[in-house]
Amino acid sequence: MNANIKISEPVQSFLAEIGELAYFTQRFFKEVFKRPYEFKEFLRQCYSMGNQSLLLVAVTGFIIGLVFTLQSRPTLQEFGAVSWMPSMVSISIIREIGPIITALICAGRIGSGIGAELGSMRVTEQIDAMEVSGTNPYKYLVVTRILATTFMIPILVFFADAIAIYGSFLVENTKGNVSFLLYFNQVFRNLEFSDLFPSTIKTFFFGFAIGLVGCFKGYNCKKGTAGVGIAANSAVVYTSMLLFIIDFIAVLVTDIFYN
Repeated sequence: MNANIKISEPVQSFLAEIGELAYFTQRFFKEVFKRPYEFKEFLRQCYSMGNQSLLLVAVTGFIIGLVFTLQSRPTLQEFGAVSWMPSMVSISIIREIGPIITALICAGRIGSGIGAELGSMRVTEQIDAMEVSGTNPYKYLVVTRILATTFMIPILVFFADAIAIYGSFLVENTKGNVSFLLYFNQVFRNLEFSDLFPSTIKTFFFGFAIGLVGCFKGYNCKKGTAGVGIAANSAVVYTSMLLFIIDFIAVLVTDIFYN
């Protein structure tokens, strides 16, 4: 009986890429604690990612608040539960809708940008030149960007949540003549620690995933201009899949500890 198991080439390629990503992740945790610390580059990346994504995140959050409230209000009116609108919208946005939608938007905006930037540097041999000159390109290019996304995504999510809830208030103020003070009193009255803490913690993992996959695809970009486009595109696809997996795990863990 033949004991050899034949694995198809796509499966082999997928498993090999997972192994390379695991090694890439291990190297990050090894390099992040080593000197020198590229603090200026880290701040520059934080400013660049946050500033360039702020308007997109704000518009997305505002539309989420408007649409979610407009879609939910008729159903609550049928049951005479319109008064529950502020608490329902705020809890839904803060727990799930705000973090995952904002992370997906940032995956498309930031993740693809990182993949294209590092990919072009690899293709034009700028990374090779840094290695020859004695500079650690992984430390300067990869570690700073992963740290920047890890710390900036939670801030962007918090901003998007606030804008989304404000958009919901505008709908309620127009449709039901609800005052600003009454609306936000009901919002904060029904929010609990179990709503804020898990949703905040998972945004750090979202940011880490966005930076890690974007840097991995760009840093290991194949030669040729076509490789830059492939790196940017695959960074978004892989990151989106990883975000849903992380979100599913976060929901399971939250359900275990808080329910």
